Amino acid sequence: MNRMIIFDDGKGEFGPMCDLRAVFELRTGMLTTAGRIAAHRPKTLAGYWVPDSLQALVAHRANAPVNMLPEEEEIYCVSGRWALPDADLKLELGEAVIEADSNHVIVARLRHADAERFLSSGELPDRIRTTSGAGESGGGVLYRYPWHVLDHLDAVRRDISDTRLLDAKILNEDSAVMGYEPIQVAQSAMLCPSIVFDASRGPIMIHERAVIRPGVVLCGPCSIGPDSTVIDNALIKPDTVIGPACKVGGEVGGTIFQGYSNKSHDGHLGDSWIGKWVNFGAGTTNSNLLNTYCEVSMRLDAGGQRHRTGRMYLGAIVGDHVKTAINTRIMTGTVIGTGAMIATSSPPPTLVESFAWMTDEAVRRYRFDKFVEVMKTVMARREKEPGEAYIKRLEELHGQTKGD
Repeated sequence: MNRMIIFDDGKGEFGPMCDLRAVFELRTGMLTTAGRIAAHRPKTLAGYWVPDSLQALVAHRANAPVNMLPEEEEIYCVSGRWALPDADLKLELGEAVIEADSNHVIVARLRHADAERFLSSGELPDRIRTTSGAGESGGGVLYRYPWHVLDHLDAVRRDISDTRLLDAKILNEDSAVMGYEPIQVAQSAMLCPSIVFDASRGPIMIHERAVIRPGVVLCGPCSIGPDSTVIDNALIKPDTVIGPACKVGGEVGGTIFQGYSNKSHDGHLGDSWIGKWVNFGAGTTNSNLLNTYCEVSMRLDAGGQRHRTGRMYLGAIVGDHVKTAINTRIMTGTVIGTGAMIATSSPPPTLVESFAWMTDEAVRRYRFDKFVEVMKTVMARREKEPGEAYIKRLEELHGQTKGD
């Protein structure tokens, strides 16, 4: 059986979402991309390959070696941006499949020396045979921008359908059920009275130790992660994934939470992608549709170009450790950088730089020592603490931002 390396080629542009994680660590449905790739190729994972800037950070939490190749002579190299890893690609040794639109490698079956050269340089040796791959509709199969993740939210349905909870329990009599799609609830999850499960459009999964409070409406396909709480009377609309250890309330739809983030209060959040350790103040609301109903454009970093997204509905991309004050209004197509703190009475700009400290008086840079102090306090509430590599990476990112 050929061993597999999942690699981050650094060719994706995901704004703040990859500041603190490799591309394959991104939750792009109920699962991370690496989790989905590994699930379709069980017992073949040999390790990961990432840019040097992320090696120490990823190695600290990875379940396999990072930037080390197995001893086998043949190695499968699989892109961590692959949106359709259930596709059956049969490769001969010395062959690679590249994305038709970008010429980026999707998967390659290489000899050890060729794999090492490719992963180190990003370039295939000249002798490697290539064929083109595309999605069912002829489009791309690699995530490249954040909105591509939202374009492929059918992954939520597939991830749930491919997963079976071994300790699923029967719903209690206080729950109302609509539709006939599967509903799986872990035995350790707590279901309060008067919950509505709308499974008319897709399956629903409630993971271990999750808590669903009274009056909640869950519309499939959706997934509530381990140790997460859905607050009283919340409306969770289709294609929503709440990662582990989140607290979410209000109206949320078409949105993926990476985990450990809070949106406990009323307010709308739609068509968005949320990092870890984010806290939305009470009443924070986002727009996911322009008044003109035009295509949404988005700029991912301060020096970058504005991209056409091809989407009419697009909310916000919110990096890790972002905080918003009460009643914050987030406009359509907003990107908020890692570690930003927003406390303004008017909506923030559609691009908020990392570690921005925004008030009505001025925009300053968040002092790093103060940021780390707050971060440690927040993480300790979930019995977590940042490692040395994590803090070092944040310090590098902070050094790349502008001064006051």
